[in-house]
Amino acid sequence: MVVLLKGYPRLSETFIAQELRGLELAGFKLELMSMRRPTDKKRHPVHDEIEAPVHYLPEYLHEEPLRVAKAFFHWLGKPSFRATARAFLKDLPRDISRNRFRRFGQALVLACEWPDGADWLHVHFIHTPASVGRYAAQLLGIPFTVSAHAKDIWTSPDWELSDKLDDARWTVTCTRGGADHLRTLSGHPDKVHLSYHGLNLSRFPSPARAPATRDGSDPNDPIAILAVGRAVPKKGFDILLRALALLPANLHWTFDHVGGGDELQTLKPLAEELGLAGRVSWHGAMSQQEVLQRYGKADIFALPCRIGKDGDRDGLPNVLVEAASQRILCISTTISGIPELFVDRENGLLVEPEDPRALAAAIESAIRNPWERDRMAGNAEAKVRGHFDHKTSISDLERLFSSAYSTAAIEERSQS
Repeated sequence: MVVLLKGYPRLSETFIAQELRGLELAGFKLELMSMRRPTDKKRHPVHDEIEAPVHYLPEYLHEEPLRVAKAFFHWLGKPSFRATARAFLKDLPRDISRNRFRRFGQALVLACEWPDGADWLHVHFIHTPASVGRYAAQLLGIPFTVSAHAKDIWTSPDWELSDKLDDARWTVTCTRGGADHLRTLSGHPDKVHLSYHGLNLSRFPSPARAPATRDGSDPNDPIAILAVGRAVPKKGFDILLRALALLPANLHWTFDHVGGGDELQTLKPLAEELGLAGRVSWHGAMSQQEVLQRYGKADIFALPCRIGKDGDRDGLPNVLVEAASQRILCISTTISGIPELFVDRENGLLVEPEDPRALAAAIESAIRNPWERDRMAGNAEAKVRGHFDHKTSISDLERLFSSAYSTAAIEERSQS
């Protein structure tokens, strides 16, 4: 089976890496095709465990013109090329862009360089990777399936989602909200399946934490607040900084941010402007092992997710599941799949997005009440360990692939 990825490896997509490794351990032989080369300087341990070879498509067609031309002339004149070109020309008036031509060219290369013996294409992300995957599957005459996540769902036009959902054998997604949305757009809603990513809990063992005692009253023992995530608008880190600036002066805390991202250029000056610079530390991107060490030092995990102006949003951020597994009180917002894990004041604190005052009130309450932090954090860890084990998602995929393979084999026999 070939798995098509937008970029590989990526620090921010641990959930994909652990799924790939889980499928390998379940007996699937994989080959990875990536539309982009890696830009992260670090890797997670799971990336080194994955055995599948990795191949890279031309990220920009003009950078490898001979490779693209070879693929074009390989397919030109074949019946499947004419059918795929019709699909491309149907899409083009609805998306007249260089990006659309690039996806068609990448599909030609993918199909031309298809690994011997591979008979299935699985695509991560239903936006641009699924465009490449759909065209390539049409050229090759093979089935394809899709894993949809968050941004790819909410920033794609409905017409494009509908076409891909109908052409794919099945689509799996990781939040109830995402699944419901996709089902409304599909002519075959039964082909859309919900499966939470979960964690490889062996990498996130239950921590040996002493009962919480910090309450922000001791300047020599401040509360440690942690956030992990790329500095992009949908994470709401500007809202978090404004909330921290609203906390009473007699509360003592520190804030650590882990992650890269373009918004760091504006977030760091904002922290200075709000008078927070002495309490805020920016650590950049870290490996999973380094992040796990940060979890061990944190009292509160904060991630005030929001819906971006372009509709982009998180589904259920993996870092919230990770933090909850480490018995840290999580404070977040009510958007997307976050309430599918957290219930306000039962196993976490949730506020409406875009509301620094409500977020500040939640943080203050969490700081001043260590026993409540412990209670809610314990409930969250229990929920993660009971319902968000990645073995469940791997079992879901095994079942879906097995069923689809059987159906494809029956169809092939009936046509022969």
